[in-house]
Amino acid sequence: MTHTHPVGRPVVLELLTGTGLAVAAGLNAYIPLLVLGLAGRFLDVVELPSAWRWLENEWVLIIIGVLLVIELVADKIPAVDSINDWLQSIVRPASGGIVFGTGAATQTAAVTDPAAFFESNAWVPVVAGIVIALVVHAGKMLVRPAANALSAGAAAPALSTGEDIGAVLLSIFAILVPILVIVALVGMVVLVVSIFRRLRRQRRSVAPA
Repeated sequence: MTHTHPVGRPVVLELLTGTGLAVAAGLNAYIPLLVLGLAGRFLDVVELPSAWRWLENEWVLIIIGVLLVIELVADKIPAVDSINDWLQSIVRPASGGIVFGTGAATQTAAVTDPAAFFESNAWVPVVAGIVIALVVHAGKMLVRPAANALSAGAAAPALSTGEDIGAVLLSIFAILVPILVIVALVGMVVLVVSIFRRLRRQRRSVAPA
């Protein structure tokens, strides 16, 4: 059994861990992978499953770090951010599947044996992570162009920065204090609604009479 926390953690906390990491992956594919890899490498309380232990490799962490830097820059440039979102349509769900399967403390080691993987239902958390990340990613793809249109592109850097911070917090909370994932998710929803209301008010204030 794979554990990112001490043995005996309630199932609901395991699910919160996986959900928080998958949502983070939907916002930024590389942040939860990097946080999980670093945690597995340097924190004694985090033990990654054998199938995903490659995340702890220093070269893998460097590559993820480089990809993260590229993502951080591209996602803050209007128009380029939308192109980047399309390119990430496979990467983010795939990342969500990996981090959910790893973080939810399931028997993901069977992934190396396809038959055993499906027979043991180890694919369930991976698919759950893919779906969660895909839904968040799809929402981001819908919100970003609308926000850019309402703000003439000015919203891209602010939204991207907020998403990055949210992904970092969700990843850390999911691993160390899973119950805070609920608080973080509620906060993110409230923040997005607040931003859109503010953008609409600004749009109306500058609209010609």
